[in-house]
Amino acid sequence: QVQLVESGGGLVQAGGSLSLSCSASGRTSSITYMYWYRQAPGKGREYVAEIRRSDGHVDYADSVKGRFTISEDKAKNTLYLRMNEQKPDDTAVYYCKADELGRDSYWGQGTQVTVSS
Repeated sequence: QVQLVESGGGLVQAGGSLSLSCSASGRTSSITYMYWYRQAPGKGREYVAEIRRSDGHVDYADSVKGRFTISEDKAKNTLYLRMNEQKPDDTAVYYCKADELGRDSYWGQGTQVTVSS
């Protein structure tokens, strides 16, 4: 199994920046992709960004492209999300997800991000 723990959420003013971290443990060597998702109040879980561990290829939802940056430190088994130029619509619980090769997907418990206008 893979265990994921997010941290770094909090309150930020519109236009500000915040960074999230996701620490992975367990069978981390078999993780193929890692993702950030978010869920705003009363809405479904929404894809934010992904990184392919084999070559570092990244992709983003259109809503965050150019403002958010996903990265990872493989030595620390930690995934990051740098969020710049934040908007009130970015307010959500942010979740880390990991896909394990040939097995399951795993989710963290989430971390709250609130952007005030």
